[in-house]
Amino acid sequence: MDLLEVGKIVNTHGLKGEVKVVPWTDYPDDFEHIAYVFARTRQGDVKLDINGIKYQKNNVILKFEQINDINEALMYKNVTLLAPRDMFDLPDGVYFIADLIGLDVYDIETNAPIGVIADVFNTGSSDIYDVKRDGKKNLLIPVIDDVVKEIDMENKRVFVYMMEGLDDEV
Repeated sequence: MDLLEVGKIVNTHGLKGEVKVVPWTDYPDDFEHIAYVFARTRQGDVKLDINGIKYQKNNVILKFEQINDINEALMYKNVTLLAPRDMFDLPDGVYFIADLIGLDVYDIETNAPIGVIADVFNTGSSDIYDVKRDGKKNLLIPVIDDVVKEIDMENKRVFVYMMEGLDDEV
C-alpha cells in the first residue's frame, strides 16, 4: 500500500480520546475524504478509523474509533499520520510533493539540465521548487505558469523557463 504523510498528532483534545492534528495537506478538509489513517508508532503502523472531524484554527480535531479516552490518546502524541494515496483525488496538473522531489529540472529553451528538486514549499502566494545543483547554491524556482512550463511525470522531468533574474549565478 502506497502511503503519504498527512499530518501529525500534536496533542489530546478533551477527555473522550480526540486528538489535535496539524494537517500536512493543502486543505484541512482533505481529512473528510480519508476513512482511516495509519499512526506511525515505534512499535509499527497502527490503523485508526476516523469517525469524527472538527476544525480548530489551522488544526483538525480527529476522533478515532479505536481511541476512547485521554489516556489512550496520550500514547499517540507526536505521532505522524499516513493515509493511502488512493484516498486522494488530485485534479489534473496537481501533484503530491513526494512525487515531485527527485525530478530532474531542465531549461526548456536549451534543454540543459539545471538540477534536481530537493524540496517544495509554499510562500503563501505560490509553491517554490528548491532545486539542488552541482557546485552551486540551490536555486529557488517559483511554481508559476511563466516559469514552470511542463511537468513530465513519466520521464521524471520538469521543464522551466529561466527568466531574467531567476539565476544570478549564470
